[in-house]
Amino acid sequence: MQLNLRTSPKYALRALLCVPLLFLAGCPADQGGATPPKQATAPALTPPAEAVKVDPAVQFADRQLAVKVQQLITQVDRTYQSGVENYRSGRLDAARLDFDFAVDLMLTSGVDIKTNDALNDEFERTVNAVNSLEMDALKQGNGFSPRIEQSPVEAAGDLTFPSNPELTAQLNAELKTTTSDLPLVVNDYVAGYISYFTNNAGGHAHLVRSLERAGKYEAMIKRILREEGVPQDLIYQAIAESGFQPQALNAKSGAGGMWQFMPFRGAYGLDRNGWFDERFDPEKSSRAYARYMKTLYNQFGDWYLVMAAYDWGPGNVQKAVMRTGYADFWELYRRNALPGETKNYVPAMLAAAIMAKNPKQYGLTSMNVEPAANYDTVTVNYAMDLRLAADVTDSTLATLVGLNPSLLRLNTPRDISFDLHIPSGTKEMFQKRIAEIPEEKRASWRFHDVRAGETLQQVADLFHVKADDLAAANDLSAGEGVDTGDELIVPVYTSVSAASAHPQRYTSRRGDTLVTVADRFGVSSEQLRRWNHLSSNSISAGRSLYVAEPVRLAPSARARSRGGRGRKAARGTGSSGSRGKSGGPSSSPGRASASRKSSATSTSKSKAGSTPKAAKKSSTKRHR
Repeated sequence: MQLNLRTSPKYALRALLCVPLLFLAGCPADQGGATPPKQATAPALTPPAEAVKVDPAVQFADRQLAVKVQQLITQVDRTYQSGVENYRSGRLDAARLDFDFAVDLMLTSGVDIKTNDALNDEFERTVNAVNSLEMDALKQGNGFSPRIEQSPVEAAGDLTFPSNPELTAQLNAELKTTTSDLPLVVNDYVAGYISYFTNNAGGHAHLVRSLERAGKYEAMIKRILREEGVPQDLIYQAIAESGFQPQALNAKSGAGGMWQFMPFRGAYGLDRNGWFDERFDPEKSSRAYARYMKTLYNQFGDWYLVMAAYDWGPGNVQKAVMRTGYADFWELYRRNALPGETKNYVPAMLAAAIMAKNPKQYGLTSMNVEPAANYDTVTVNYAMDLRLAADVTDSTLATLVGLNPSLLRLNTPRDISFDLHIPSGTKEMFQKRIAEIPEEKRASWRFHDVRAGETLQQVADLFHVKADDLAAANDLSAGEGVDTGDELIVPVYTSVSAASAHPQRYTSRRGDTLVTVADRFGVSSEQLRRWNHLSSNSISAGRSLYVAEPVRLAPSARARSRGGRGRKAARGTGSSGSRGKSGGPSSSPGRASASRKSSATSTSKSKAGSTPKAAKKSSTKRHR
């Protein structure tokens, strides 16, 4: 049957009603059709379903949520686009901050991403876009992480030096006046590196920068080495590892921090999670380094073998000793029982130590040594925005981030203990001021010292809050003013407004100049030029500008710095792994393949007597 629904509505309706009963009773005829039998009755009609009543309060809440989500998506898009602009302009550290903030806006919004389709789509789209851009950045360099300089040893590469007996003899004579708690020696290998670091412009520059950075951590590291009972001059091993850069991250292996530990959770007593990575904490990682070196010394009894084991892995060094019968680094060197990287690692470290202890002799007297990093430590186990920490310590966000290089975010974790470093002498101030802010509000609320000439309304405008709310939070009556030096709690209620309240970034408007922007935020034009890589005072409308010093967080798990010679990635696995660089926590010396008795580590450079090789492997005695 063919239905023509373009006839009159009455017949169209009859045709449609007949379809379900087509195979049971046939179809009514057209205009002259037969009359239905008398006994037939009309089918019962199903009463229409009762309309579902919707609670007006629920409708209102849904509308409010939709508005909130749309506002959130708008801000996420704006922040992401700022990151794209910074990325295209080569400001990768600023791009990373923007991208991280865009994602954090959604994660901390209070909206369940999984159950909200619009926000879930935005989250997936943003994360995928950021990952794509970061992969491009990694191909070109070091991703969104701060640029890390090569260590002097990485910069040297796999150099070999011709023998120079005269230079070696001269350096040995000079070494007699050098005091050290680490055994120092000058041979052709060490002399070659001393010559390279002295006479090669690049090698000298890398060594100088490393020693300048060392000033920031020297006192702290030497104190820890002394407390752990190992030579304090082991500090110079950080020159070989990272050039004293606490956020160094190897692109191939993932080894990170000043001492280049691998990212194994809980290994070496260092914690690592989505909020912080203690490999990048100079103090905690130095403590882990000192304890690990002490464990290696208890196994090998020789500091040169310990250094080789730290670089190549204790299991690998143990096998080389067992295979050759020599428990002496220099003998293993001459017999090519070590990889080229490890052969260079130890003499380069010794050369750097000798030169650092004799600065006048090696032209190291005009360095601009960085001042020591002095700080107080407060343990927090609640979520707190670092901007608030900067507020209550009269500091800056950049200072707080610089003192806490292990943090991966701009806030401390909730319900996880974290040792927060704050400027020296501010601990009492921090504890007093932070106590005024409810613990559950510390992730968003702020603190402000009233400056000369500021009004309550101006402070409210600065943080994008209502003046009435600001007054209520500080027990101020209607119309009551504020005085210079008054301490105000700023009730920023959401993560979104908390971020916008922070005067870290500003989008320029028509008519703005660098001078007017500098005046508005109390900084200098020169600072704005430096922070934003500008060459003049003119700025275009719509440009996103840093109006506070940009911060540099610890590198994320994906963002890795450019590797030098790839040495961290070339190590073996399992029990042969060093400090976890190439193996897991099971690589610890206590689980090495050979026991202390069999790890014969005599410092003699020749085999003793005519004892068969196999017997020597198990009978050579250790001495220190």
